[in-house]
Amino acid sequence: MATSHVRSISLPSRSHPLNVSVENQLERLRSSQTTSTSVYHKLSGLKVLYECVDDFLQLPLTQQTVSNEQHKERAEELLNGSLLLLDVCGTTRDVFSSMKECLQLLESSLRRRKGGESGLATEVEAYMVSRKQINKTIRKCFRNLKSVEKKNTSAIDTLGMLRDVKEISLEIFQSLLSLVSQPKARSSSHGWSVVSKLFQSKRVSSEDEANELEKIDAELLALKSSKDINPVQVQNVLKGLEALESSFQEAEEELEGVYRKLVKTRVSILNTLSH
Repeated sequence: MATSHVRSISLPSRSHPLNVSVENQLERLRSSQTTSTSVYHKLSGLKVLYECVDDFLQLPLTQQTVSNEQHKERAEELLNGSLLLLDVCGTTRDVFSSMKECLQLLESSLRRRKGGESGLATEVEAYMVSRKQINKTIRKCFRNLKSVEKKNTSAIDTLGMLRDVKEISLEIFQSLLSLVSQPKARSSSHGWSVVSKLFQSKRVSSEDEANELEKIDAELLALKSSKDINPVQVQNVLKGLEALESSFQEAEEELEGVYRKLVKTRVSILNTLSH
């Protein structure tokens, strides 16, 4: 009888509306990972997911499952996972904030230039140095995530479903970081020639946002190597920079919203485990 009782706690009814809501939102996000859905829309979906998760965590049966002594190890895993999510989300938010500031500084420098004035090497080089620093942060985050064990589970119980929530969240954060990370080839001494070839071949990235960033890098290369700067060229680059800045601002705001949801979720888990 005791065994039966534990099983009933660890397997809450999957037909409960809140349980179904979490699973449905998980499925939408999984589907979005295999399509060209904008990562910014994925972030909006992630916020909806955590709204469902927080409501789900308030259910007495969910709290009973999470706090059950039989599941102590998995509950600790859940708690550690919530801390990891906060760390990765915070890093991703900071990366997009830094990229936005990086673009703003470059825009400001370009606007101060007068028509016909030669050389933009200093401005472009300062931008690329900032990009490299941001890229170091991204690569460090990727290395840390590689050390995290991914467990293949289906949402057959409460803790398994919450683990699935964590893993889809990490996938989306990695998608975002990948958009602004520079390929290793560009970190070499011949990195700029790689960008030049990319621009000349007009290759299209799988993500529009990444493609726009690559295009801007290539246009900056053209400005950096030109002795005489065409004011029209500068204006075209400025338009591209402004559009990217707006996108990064949007992503930063969405990430801040997700971060607040993650804080709320962690507090709910801590409250459940402390009772």
